Amino acid sequence: MGIEVPSGGMSRRLFIQAAAATAVLAACGKNNNKTETSATTTAPGGKSTGTTVGPPTETKFTEPAKKLSGSMSILLWSHFVPAHDQWFDPFVKDWGKRVGVDVSIDHINNAEIPGRFAAEIAAKSGHDLVQYIAPLSQFEPSVLDLKDLNLEAQKRFGKQVEVCKNTSFNPKTGKWYAFSPAWVPDPGDYRKSQWEKVGLPNGPSTWDELLQGGTEINQKQGVHMGIGMSQEIDSNMAARAMIWSFGGSIQDASENVTINSPETIAAVDYMSKLFKATMTDEVFAWNAASNNQGLIAGNLSYIVNSISAWRTAQDANPEVADDVFFVPALKGPKTQLAAQHVLYNWVVPTYAKNPDAAQEFLLHYAGNMPQVTYNSKLYDFPSFIDTVPQLNSWLANDPFSKTNTSKLAFMKIEDALKWTTNIGHPGPASPAVSEVFNTFVISNMMARAARGQQSPKDAVAQAEQEIKKIYEKWRAQGLVGGTK
Repeated sequence: MGIEVPSGGMSRRLFIQAAAATAVLAACGKNNNKTETSATTTAPGGKSTGTTVGPPTETKFTEPAKKLSGSMSILLWSHFVPAHDQWFDPFVKDWGKRVGVDVSIDHINNAEIPGRFAAEIAAKSGHDLVQYIAPLSQFEPSVLDLKDLNLEAQKRFGKQVEVCKNTSFNPKTGKWYAFSPAWVPDPGDYRKSQWEKVGLPNGPSTWDELLQGGTEINQKQGVHMGIGMSQEIDSNMAARAMIWSFGGSIQDASENVTINSPETIAAVDYMSKLFKATMTDEVFAWNAASNNQGLIAGNLSYIVNSISAWRTAQDANPEVADDVFFVPALKGPKTQLAAQHVLYNWVVPTYAKNPDAAQEFLLHYAGNMPQVTYNSKLYDFPSFIDTVPQLNSWLANDPFSKTNTSKLAFMKIEDALKWTTNIGHPGPASPAVSEVFNTFVISNMMARAARGQQSPKDAVAQAEQEIKKIYEKWRAQGLVGGTK
């Protein structure tokens, strides 16, 4: 994950978008930063349109379906790219003033949100709108069905990417428990100068190359790598990517538990070898910022993360930033997959006092996704691709970099989606999947084997028993499919 040091003012002039027939364009306030960048526009299909674009320059506004009033409170994470929050809060309040709603916003550490939300559910009182960076499907019984919101969004903005749909919709119950307007890819971040010395100037492309190159870098250059095995979100993501790439999975498409397989055992065995050859015990106690901090400090040769660590390094350690490059999900013996790094789940609890305003705001937010993407410094990707036709252009010519402006070109949205999936792959992110994720069953499994506390086979067997109990609990409530 990561925590970025703010780099100061950012232009928030917004690119004028073609409005739908019902839309009314309203100019938003501009800051004093007059700097603009330009690039050739690339359409979602990858073809150049021949026009140039800079930052977005207008806020699209559509009148709410009904008159709104009262107040609305929002609980969400403190974004890893602080520039986003500097933009977001005024954006929400400007919308609130326009529609007659008094908006309050609380940003907290992402790790605290599930517990805070659970406490509000128990009290049957709290925020009208809650956002988290991973599925909140475990709270399905306590949130509103957002079917109408999701269908309206699809009507306005087009088809939603599957990774977001599979983390918002429960096929067993037919309920849209969340709205997911954005997601974040999870590439590998590597130090080019270090990998050049082991014959891989473009970084590792396979898990085998990661082990071989990482081992040599550790032995000859004294620099280890950082893939966590602790109770935090990055460890969760990396472990799943490894398991899928080796051909294993936690569940199948029908939501039956399949964790205990030769493929999963092979992935756990690989992680044990990778730890012993390339890492230190610090990875067992990491939080979501640890791998970022290690990369920025110049102490790690490779991490699995988003672009936020690099964005931070651009200000905090430019020399390291210039040396950080990226690779897609690594190829394994069976496939090439990674979980989304961040998957935004916005939910409206059943006790919300202003659910109409909450849902109308989400449509407004999704309709202005170019601002979201730009003000997150290209961290947030749209789940409705057509809402940000500038994205591939920005990735090809990064407006926030002074050097190596094409580093992110590999992450063109159509390409990133080929190696990105949801945490329930090959099934949906059900309440059971979410509980397995939030109780860190998989990263704990990896850690036990890497520490030598259990063999890979025994570590997987224990994880299977823990996971089956979770699935049985949710099946009893009718919220998860499958039979075993």
